[in-house]
Amino acid sequence: MRFASLGSGSRGNALVVEVKRTRLLLDCGFGIRETLARLSRLDLLPEDLTGILITHEHGDHIGGAVKFARRYELPVWLTHGTFTNHALAQTLPDIRLIDGHSAFQADEIEVQPFPVPHDAREPVQYAFSSGSRRLGVLTDTGGSTPHIEAILSGCDALVLECNHDSDML
Repeated sequence: MRFASLGSGSRGNALVVEVKRTRLLLDCGFGIRETLARLSRLDLLPEDLTGILITHEHGDHIGGAVKFARRYELPVWLTHGTFTNHALAQTLPDIRLIDGHSAFQADEIEVQPFPVPHDAREPVQYAFSSGSRRLGVLTDTGGSTPHIEAILSGCDALVLECNHDSDML
């Protein structure tokens, strides 16, 4: 299993997770041109991607996903809450609605979504498994819960996004 962040922050979020020939793009908050430029730094083309996973409907996570998925004919996995709360998502040609509590297989990667507290409608984060390795990703959450900790325990790697909040300091 390999992974690389294409960017993380209020201007856009995206991460690539790879197991053998399966490559998933987690979120796509950048426009098409910027996403292409960031993928090229990893020697990846859109045709190398298996699909896109969306965590929630905020623009820095889904902003470029709809146009990118339509242009390159990629399936998009997202929760029903995210789907119904983002008008453009309803125009996607290959929508795969997921249950935020149920694991599913995306070719060679087992994907475990899990709900997180965040100001969105049915937001999730993900843990990825290759069978021998496990990666957890946790961005945009208001705090930890016992369920989040249980899902992420035993991960071989963990990607965390931490934002500056002067009120919390």
